[in-house]
Amino acid sequence: MSLTEKSALVTGSANRLGAQIARTLHQNGANLIIHYRRSAAPALALANELNQLRAESALAIAADLATDTGIDNLAEQACNAFGGLHILVNNASSFYPTRFGEIDRQAWDDLIASNYRAPLFLAQACYRSLRQNRGCIINMLDIYASRPLKHHSVYCSAKAASRMLVESLALELAPEVRVNGIAPGAILWPEKAGRDQVDTAQQQALLQQIPLQVLGGAQVIADTALFLASNDYITGEVIRVDGGRLLN
Repeated sequence: MSLTEKSALVTGSANRLGAQIARTLHQNGANLIIHYRRSAAPALALANELNQLRAESALAIAADLATDTGIDNLAEQACNAFGGLHILVNNASSFYPTRFGEIDRQAWDDLIASNYRAPLFLAQACYRSLRQNRGCIINMLDIYASRPLKHHSVYCSAKAASRMLVESLALELAPEVRVNGIAPGAILWPEKAGRDQVDTAQQQALLQQIPLQVLGGAQVIADTALFLASNDYITGEVIRVDGGRLLN
């Protein structure tokens, strides 16, 4: 699955899933644009790590994808960084509960912007370069784009919209640009306390609902992204990587 002489922009790739996707694409020959919003230190460290492996093959760019200026500036820099863009992975995402009756405009704007608005407008901003290179777009979705998660109505709705975006853009951008999605299930536990934190009892209860009864781990998502970036005859597809979770 060689991506030699291709370039990839992975949004939200300073840490966790995004960082592993970036590493995996880079290991298979791609040059990387590592996007981050606030996580400057890990983003710069990742770029340095990749450049140590292959000189001048990665750079980190800060951008606020909730703004038009942030999207446009990131797209311009990414498309010019390595002479054109071949792969766009829309990975950046906010995730937290929004209980009905307590939903406010700030949460709405944040969840919609990161999970739906940014993938659409960033794809549009990068389209010319992707089209010239017969490239591809990969949207990171969620199994909850297909089945709702209690107390997460705004997040689930945003991911459902992004899921439809995969099919809509696959039709609209063909034959030059392929568009696919990945729908992870339980992949990684949150790293620190927050609105989406789960305790040990909740972790065990969740694992019991997964037929394979284990977390997936970041590499299974990165491998799926590599597969979709490398296969030139798949478009409009959403691959569920959830250990069978959606079957229960």
